[in-house]
Amino acid sequence: MISGQTPILILKEGTERQQGKNAQKNNIEAAKAIADAVRTTLGPKGMDKMLVDSIGDIVISNDGATILKEMDVDHPTAKMIVEASKSQDTAVGDGTTTVVVLAGELLKQAESLLDQGVHSTIIADGYHLAAVEAKKELEDLSLKANNDETLKKIAITALSGKNTGVSSDFLADLVVKAINSVAEERDGKIMVDTANIKVDKKSGGSAADTQFINGIIIDKEKVHSKMPGIVKNAKIALINSALEIKKTEIDAKVQITDPSKIQDFLDQETDTMKEMAEKIKKSGANVVFCQKGIDDTVQYYLAKDGIYAARRVKQSDMEKLAKATGAKMVTNLDDITEDVLGKAETVEERKIGDDRMTFVTGCVNPKAVSILIRGGTEHVVDEIERAMNDAIRVVAITKEDGKYLPGGGAIEAELAMKLRNYSNSVGGREQLAIEAFAKALEIIPRTLAENAGMDPINTLISLKAEHEKGNKTFGIDMDNSKIDDMIKLGVYDTFRVKTHAIESAVEVATMILRIDDVIASKKSSAPSNPQGGMGGGMPQY
Repeated sequence: MISGQTPILILKEGTERQQGKNAQKNNIEAAKAIADAVRTTLGPKGMDKMLVDSIGDIVISNDGATILKEMDVDHPTAKMIVEASKSQDTAVGDGTTTVVVLAGELLKQAESLLDQGVHSTIIADGYHLAAVEAKKELEDLSLKANNDETLKKIAITALSGKNTGVSSDFLADLVVKAINSVAEERDGKIMVDTANIKVDKKSGGSAADTQFINGIIIDKEKVHSKMPGIVKNAKIALINSALEIKKTEIDAKVQITDPSKIQDFLDQETDTMKEMAEKIKKSGANVVFCQKGIDDTVQYYLAKDGIYAARRVKQSDMEKLAKATGAKMVTNLDDITEDVLGKAETVEERKIGDDRMTFVTGCVNPKAVSILIRGGTEHVVDEIERAMNDAIRVVAITKEDGKYLPGGGAIEAELAMKLRNYSNSVGGREQLAIEAFAKALEIIPRTLAENAGMDPINTLISLKAEHEKGNKTFGIDMDNSKIDDMIKLGVYDTFRVKTHAIESAVEVATMILRIDDVIASKKSSAPSNPQGGMGGGMPQY
């Protein structure tokens, strides 16, 4: 700008701007802060977090995705890290804490390189080279997962550290049984759709009462007290239209001029509903699941005919019932024939806790199954559900991929050693970034050691020594506070989870590193300062 000229303002008044080193430092600090918030939850000895929202609801968990979702994060960079964690959860169902901790450490290592004058683009390029090499090494280090015992150990590793109040062994058996029930082979490949495993929860009882159901649980009771409580050799009709008199699309009024016709009108309505029940009975169905409402009169006639019925069943549950029983959903009652009915050995209403639920069991070759989670309190049940969902996802993808990796930080220690050797072949300034990447990977075994109450420095030194001897599968045995063979101990990690975690962490870290200008618009909401002052600085996490 020439001296004496009026400055040209291109941003609105009140807009805050941070540029260059300042912006980078601020972003890296925010990423480190969010990583530190979840670091203590990593691994089987990780601690839990209690999150209390604005209306006083409590969530107790050590699941990274849940913690970050419940936290009220304000800083834009911290929000990017949270998004990476959500993406990991959506894609593979586990490894959310790993992504956040690794991304925070990658940025911490990058910070010291920036201070040495290495350009952020060079660091980003080095990180991408390291990630590509790491993925190749993961392929070489992977082991074949070809039996249920391996799948069970994968499930136990996913469940460990979650406050389930029952042995991981017991829950892992249920998970493997459920996965094997819904696994299908298509074009020579095994496919597992985890949407076909219904996880229901009811507080009351103990976690040991959690059970696998070879069929479907519907959180609905029978609609009429006179209906049978249990139906053997069930023939099931799935109806997704209302079993009641439909209202007209437009406002309509029926005028009856002759009082004697009122009874005729009511009788006609009753006959229409009686006919609905007759059509169901004629098809041979003795169980009805309706997605919409069932009129009281229809309920009466169905009960009279000894037919079990449940109404307002969710669409997702109707789809699972169709898969489990082989029934076809019908919209028009005229379409109900014996061909569209599903079969199950038993349909019964059971009292679980304070509620009544419908159990559809004994399905022949069911392609949809259920797990009913029990626990002493609502918080315990919620945490078991989160743990089970993680375990179901990781066992499913291991079944599909047919490969797994040793856990306990063994993979990160091996990758760090391999990447240090690889960096020498790259040379240039990228070599520094690859070495920084290798160092960042060591945050995982270091954190596992810290959370288990072990000395992190001594543990890392011992772990490096074992890997330099060629013991690729050696990791941290947190139960006995020593270094040991993870394959021998049965501590397994999921191949796809680990690969995706490294990819996600690198993507978000390099994206943050490339930001050199943060322009924050003036907030439109009323100032939080009681004196009416604006308050300064960037929004903080």
